[in-house]
Amino acid sequence: MHNRIKSFPFSADDRSRVLILGSMPGGESLKRQQYYAHPRNIFWELMDEMVGAGRHLPYETRLKILREHCIALWDVARSCRRIGSLDSNITEAQANDFTKLFAVAPQIHTIFFNGQKSATLFRRLVLPDLNREPDLVTLPSTSPANASISIARKRESWGQILAALER
Repeated sequence: MHNRIKSFPFSADDRSRVLILGSMPGGESLKRQQYYAHPRNIFWELMDEMVGAGRHLPYETRLKILREHCIALWDVARSCRRIGSLDSNITEAQANDFTKLFAVAPQIHTIFFNGQKSATLFRRLVLPDLNREPDLVTLPSTSPANASISIARKRESWGQILAALER
């Protein structure tokens, strides 16, 4: 059996109004200890277009820019077992402590899922015990493994984040 892998701490503060949730960092992200570190993952390209938090900037600067724009970042799973980096291989997932996150960031009103697996995990592991009702929006995964959806279509879907920030 493979060892358990662990997610990173959340990036959020009391200004956060939207939360972007992945499932669990992939292999390259775990190695670099950075969210969305795989060079073909378009997450940081989309964040650059939306709020200027592009991959060309140091990682901590990107997280700071997201927080300044009221965007929190985290994963549904605190830990899991997984062979490789594919979400479909996640087993034995344990949820992060969302009570702790919402104590720090009580203004979060919309949760955006980076792909279907994070939405499924959240609905199974977190939502039944959640004492709030945020809007839940599933976006197409920014992973290079999600090649069936064009970058243009992903960009259009991910634009919903800016609209939610205006609320």
